[in-house]
Amino acid sequence: MEKKYKLFAMTLGSTSTKVAVFENETLLFSTNVTHEAKKLNEFREIIDQLPYRKETILAELAKRDISLDGMDAFISAGGGLVSLEGGTYLANDLLLHHSRIGFTIKHPNSIGNVLADEFAREFGGVAFIVNPPDVDELDEVARVCGWANVSRESRGHPLNQKEVGQRYAKEIGKRYEDLNLVICHAGGGLSIGAHRKGRMIDSTDAVQGDGPMAPTRCGAIPVSAVVKMCFSGDYTEREMQERIVKNGGLVEHLGTSDAREVAQMIESGDGYAKLIYDALIYQIGKYIGAYAAVLHGQVDGILLTGGVAHDAYLTGKVTEMVKSIAPVRVYAGELEMEAMACGALRVLTGQEKARIYTGIPVWQGFNRTAILLAK
Repeated sequence: MEKKYKLFAMTLGSTSTKVAVFENETLLFSTNVTHEAKKLNEFREIIDQLPYRKETILAELAKRDISLDGMDAFISAGGGLVSLEGGTYLANDLLLHHSRIGFTIKHPNSIGNVLADEFAREFGGVAFIVNPPDVDELDEVARVCGWANVSRESRGHPLNQKEVGQRYAKEIGKRYEDLNLVICHAGGGLSIGAHRKGRMIDSTDAVQGDGPMAPTRCGAIPVSAVVKMCFSGDYTEREMQERIVKNGGLVEHLGTSDAREVAQMIESGDGYAKLIYDALIYQIGKYIGAYAAVLHGQVDGILLTGGVAHDAYLTGKVTEMVKSIAPVRVYAGELEMEAMACGALRVLTGQEKARIYTGIPVWQGFNRTAILLAK
């Protein structure tokens, strides 16, 4: 009989705490608590939220008479770490230290890594971190830009992308590590990745102005126009940054990031809304084609995921554009909680080995001397 593992996954957003309990891959319970900004502002540093977040989780579980005793694993996907290979990591001392201080970026989700360890120490089980946003598996050639002092790094959605890759592989009776896939995560941010034999070797940057525009992101735009805006005196640095990652895309053009509201605009006859939404779809299809070229046209599947993938109009139009390349499959929604549980389960069942966090970035810049010697 298959052993039944009890798994506890958590993700801590800027104003929310989401937790879920699984028995193997079966979801038993989940909840998402929203926090008042006023309460969170009481904490000077993000790590100072730790006791409050912990109390919130335990209180929610107590309401439903759920105990953490007997859990086999506590799982997070928090960032703040150095760039690393994808996989499931043990929460060692160095990983926890980097999570506490926000070594590369300060975000509440890093607290989840520390909480996973605290819960494991208190209730038993193992603490894992699965495919955090710091995953960077780009090929070296994919990092090169037209400026010598700027290089591309992976800033996408590795947790959700790799999970749908695993699911698709299982559905067709193969291993994710044996497939070439183009995977598009379309949410508030949007990233498209080329996955070659289990590694995301290239990806659009969902943070720094790259790839298709998204509900809240500007995507790739002409750089010269940005330079002129920066020196116009009309915008502060913060305002420009927010136009890239917070107020770009659909928000910039239509005043909303909700694809459902855009659909209502289109249904009411708003031609401009249709143009902008069709442009977003067009750009998704265009970049999928580009990443198919990265894989030399040898693509086993094109997978569409994320919250916006619930929109049949978008997925239908994208499918029309790219179906000649490879089969298209839709995995609507964000599967982060399921992805964390499945990542831990693969280690617990021996399908994968747990990775060890070394604190050494997988990418440390181009070593020109080594490259010249290799020639």
